[in-house]
Amino acid sequence: MDQRWERLVFLHWRVSSRLVAPLLPKGCSPDEFDGSSWVGLIGFHMVGAGFGYRRPIPYFGTFPEINVRLYSVDADGRRGVVFRSLEASRLAVVLGTNLAGVPYRWGSMAIEDDRSAISYRSTRLAPPHRGVTTDFGVVRGSRDMSDDALARFLTARWGLHTSLAGRLLYVPNVHRRWQLVDAEVTHCRDQLVGAAGLPNVSNRPPDSVLYAPGVSTQFGWPHAVRATDQL
Repeated sequence: MDQRWERLVFLHWRVSSRLVAPLLPKGCSPDEFDGSSWVGLIGFHMVGAGFGYRRPIPYFGTFPEINVRLYSVDADGRRGVVFRSLEASRLAVVLGTNLAGVPYRWGSMAIEDDRSAISYRSTRLAPPHRGVTTDFGVVRGSRDMSDDALARFLTARWGLHTSLAGRLLYVPNVHRRWQLVDAEVTHCRDQLVGAAGLPNVSNRPPDSVLYAPGVSTQFGWPHAVRATDQL
């Protein structure tokens, strides 16, 4: 699957690995940086998603997305992300991905961007947690964060972990090196992180704030983690 992610806002909070571990699929553990696990609230514009190389799906392949994600590592040392929820404005995308066990949620969403400040808003339109909202924004900075160690840990994740029919799967992902800059939060009124299983975390200021203009990416075929690798 090809995708392009544009105008990405990364908000991250330190969280205890003890709180994160029960939220991960069986067979992987919390990945840590500086002794902490992290939870991310990520807003971006999905553009031209489609199956196969350069085969975007008209209309349905372009939409705002906001996801809540955690960071994982499996027994073979593969580092990935675990999505707790992914808000999207295309109901067909939500229904289709839910069949594959991907936790997309249908939301009424908006992006506001004046080239300096950018904000993301969403209200979930269906269960689970119907009615939860998020509204956050940043002012783009100019300081290059592409080589920052924490920024690389949070963004340079070359796959995701998920569970299907009780089996841990790893889905590889490739893209060019991130171009990251610093950013300053203008506002953050969020309920998605709490609905994802980590209450009260997003009530406090984020510990990391980043912005990226965009990247083209490809997901590969998922493969099962061998039963002997399960932690």
